[in-house]
Amino acid sequence: MTAKPTLAHLALLAAVLFVSASSVSHAERPPNLILIVTDDQGYEDVGFNGCQDIPTPHLDSIAEEGVRFTNGYVSFSVCGPSRAGFITGRYQGRFGFNMNPTLDPSNELAGVPLDEATLAETLRPAGYTSMAVGKWHLGTHPSLRPRQRGFDEFFGFLSGGHQYFPEQLTLQDFSEITKVGQWYRTKLRRNDEIVEIDDYLTDELSDAAADFVDRRHDEPFFLYLAYNAPHTPMQATKKYLDRFKHIEGKKRRTYAAMVSAVDDGVGRVLEKVAEYGIEERTLVVFFSDNGGATSNASSNKPLRGSKGTPFEGGVRVPFAARWTGTFPAGVDYDQPVISLDVFATMVALTGVTPNKPLDGVDLTPYVTGEAQGAPHDQLFWQWGGQTTLATRRGADKLIVGKKRTMLFDLDADLSEADNLADRRKERTEELSADATAWADQMKPTRFPGRLSWPKKD
Repeated sequence: MTAKPTLAHLALLAAVLFVSASSVSHAERPPNLILIVTDDQGYEDVGFNGCQDIPTPHLDSIAEEGVRFTNGYVSFSVCGPSRAGFITGRYQGRFGFNMNPTLDPSNELAGVPLDEATLAETLRPAGYTSMAVGKWHLGTHPSLRPRQRGFDEFFGFLSGGHQYFPEQLTLQDFSEITKVGQWYRTKLRRNDEIVEIDDYLTDELSDAAADFVDRRHDEPFFLYLAYNAPHTPMQATKKYLDRFKHIEGKKRRTYAAMVSAVDDGVGRVLEKVAEYGIEERTLVVFFSDNGGATSNASSNKPLRGSKGTPFEGGVRVPFAARWTGTFPAGVDYDQPVISLDVFATMVALTGVTPNKPLDGVDLTPYVTGEAQGAPHDQLFWQWGGQTTLATRRGADKLIVGKKRTMLFDLDADLSEADNLADRRKERTEELSADATAWADQMKPTRFPGRLSWPKKD
C-alpha cells in the first residue's frame, strides 16, 4: 500500500479548498448519513489497511475518496456494548451497558435505556427518515427494538448473531427459543413483521439498504447498515467462495468470501448514491464493531490481541469516512478518534442538540483542517466490571488488569510488545489515576448476560 499524505501536510490546502459543515446554513437541507458497520472484521482485512488476499475495492473507495483514520477506535471490544456506545455517542458504561445482554424479550432493562437517545431519535427532529438494516443487538424487549428507538424502518434481526442461509432460519421468533444460541435461527423482521428470505443473508441486507437509498434519495435520510458478517458461523455461497480458491485454509477462505460479499453490498449502496448524484450531500462512515475474533480466521496484524481483549487488536479497527466536496480525499488522519465521534459528527450537521452530553467529538473541523490539535485529550475503556481498565493519552496506552499493569508507547511499539510500566512509573501512576477517575463515573451492569436465557430445565 502506497503512503498517503497526512492531514498535517494538507491542512492549509484543506482550509482553502474544502468547506466545513459548520459554514453551511442549517436552513439548507442537511446531508444524508450512511453508517456501515461490519462485525468482527480484522484490522488488516481491508485493502486500505494493507490486506493482500481479500480485495475490498468498495470499502477502499471510502478511504481513497475520503479520510482513513489510522488511529480509529471503538468503545468496547465486543459487539453489544460497542454498538450501544456509537448509537448514543456516549461511553456505554454511563448507562450500564457493559457486556452483551440477555436476549430475553421480557427483560425491559436489557438494552439501551429509554432515556438515552439513539442517533435515529436525535436526528428525527431535523426531518430525517431513518432505517436500520441487519444486526440490532441493542435490546429484544418490545420497547427496545429499532422501530421504538427512532428508526422509521427496520429489516434484520434483533440478536447478536445469525445463520446466513435462509433454510436454516426455522424459528418464527423468540417465543420458540428453548436453548441458548437458537436465536441464530430466528426469521428476519421487516419493521414489526416476521418475513421469509430466499437469498444469502448478506445479500439480503445489501439489497434492503440499496433499496432504501433508492426510495429515500429525495429527502434527508439516515441509513444504519449493520452487517453481521464476518461474524461466525462461517458460511458463504459458492459465488463468493469461488473467488478465493487460491486461499488454502478453509476457514480463511470462507472468511474472505464473507468479507467479499459485504464489499459487493457496500458497492451497491455506493452505486445508488452515485446514480442519484448525491455524493456531495452524503456522508458515508465505515468501521468494524470491534477487532477480529480468534474464531473467524481474521487478521489484526500488526496489532496485538483480538476481539474481547484490551489490546489494540480488540479496540483499534478499520475506519474511514467520505463526504465528497467537504472531506479531503485520499488523506490519512492520524490523531486518535473513536466510534462515539460518529454520533457527534452527524448530529452537528443538523443543528439538533443532543439530550445528554456526548463523549464523542464532531470530527468535521478536524478533518477539513479548520481545527488543529487532537479531538480527544484521552480515550478510555473498561472490561469485566472494571476489573480491567485502559486509557490512551497521546502515544501512551495504559492497561490495568487484575494481575499486571502495562504501559506501551504506540508510536514506537504498535504491537504492544514492550511493557514500560516499571521504567515509567510516574506516567503509569498518572494514567492509572485518570482511568480510575473515569471508571468511577460509569454505572454497574444493568442486565444479565447473554447466556442467562433461556434457563436450563
